[in-house]
Amino acid sequence: MLVALALFGLFMVSFLLTGLIRWQAPAIGMLDVPVARSLHETAVPVGGGVAIAASFLLYALVCWRLGLVPDNVFHALAAAGALIAGVGLLDDLRGLPLTARLAAQFAAAVWVLLWLPTPPPVDFLLFTLGNGLLLDALAALALVWLLNLYNFMDGIDGLAGTELVFVCALGFGLALRLDDAILGWLCAGLGAAGLGFLAWNWPPARIFMGDAGSQFIGFSLGVLALLSLGQGSATIWTWLLLLGVFAVDATFTLLRRILRGDPWFEGHCRHAYQHAAIRLGSHRRVTLAVLALNCCWLAPLAWWSAMQPQWGLPLTLVGWTPLALLAWWLGAGTPNKGKIA
Repeated sequence: MLVALALFGLFMVSFLLTGLIRWQAPAIGMLDVPVARSLHETAVPVGGGVAIAASFLLYALVCWRLGLVPDNVFHALAAAGALIAGVGLLDDLRGLPLTARLAAQFAAAVWVLLWLPTPPPVDFLLFTLGNGLLLDALAALALVWLLNLYNFMDGIDGLAGTELVFVCALGFGLALRLDDAILGWLCAGLGAAGLGFLAWNWPPARIFMGDAGSQFIGFSLGVLALLSLGQGSATIWTWLLLLGVFAVDATFTLLRRILRGDPWFEGHCRHAYQHAAIRLGSHRRVTLAVLALNCCWLAPLAWWSAMQPQWGLPLTLVGWTPLALLAWWLGAGTPNKGKIA
C-alpha cells in the first residue's frame, strides 16, 4: 500500500509539474511552431519532459536516501541524467550545435560507465563478445544512440510517453519475477513519472515532451538496461525486444536515408510511424497500434528472452523481422507530405 501511495504521489507531482510548464511555456517562448516537416498545424507548448526528468530524479534521490538504490547507481543516473536533461532543455530554448550535444552525450555515457560495472559478455550463439574495453565502448555508443533514437521517435502525440510506460511496466514485472529490487524501484518510478506527463500528451496533445524529456528518457532507459545486465536480471536481447518498435524504425530510417544520400543529420518526417500517422490521418491510431504491437508481440518475446537467455538472439531476430518489413512497407526513410492537426 505504501509503495502504491508513493508511486501515485510521484504521478501527481509529474502531472502537476507538466501542467505548470504548459501554463508558463508560452511566456518564455517554449512553443513548438509548425514547420514543413511537422505533423501538427498549431503551435503547442513544449518542455513537458522536464517534469518527467525532475520528478524522477527527485524520486531517485529519495530512494537513495532510504537505501533502496545504491550509491553507484544513484551517482551514475542522477548526474548524467541531469546533464542530458539540461542540455536538452537548452536545445529546446535556443538550439545547440550538433557537436556540443554529442560532446555532452558522450560525457554523460562515460560518466555512467565509470560508476557501473562493465557489461557482461554478449552471447551471439556462434561466438561470445567478452572483451571488457570493447563492451564499454559499445555501451557508450548504445547509450548515445538510444537517447537520440528516442528523440527521433518523439514525433506524434502520445507515442514516446506510451512507449516509456510500456517498457517500464515490463521492466518492473521482470524485476519482480527475478528479484531485482533496484531495477524494480527505478522502473516503477520512471513509469509513474512518464504517466503523469502522458495524461497531458495523449492525443490530442496539450503539451509536447521536447528534447529535454525524450533524450532524458532514452538515456535513463539505457542506464536501467546496463544496470539489469550487470545484475543478471535481463540480457541485451530483452531490452532490444522491449524497445523493438523504436529501435527498428529509427535505425531502418537512418540507414535508408544514408543509402539514399540524404543529409541524415537534418530533421525530417520520414519515420515509419510518421508515414503511418499520415496514412491513417490520426496520431491516436498509430500510438494505439504501437501499444498493441508491444503488448501482443514484443512483450511475450522479451519475457521469454529474460527467462531463457540462451534464446535471446533468435527471439530478437523473430521479433524484429516483421517490424523491419513493416517499416519498409510504410516507406520509412522516404519523403512524405501532409500534416495532421
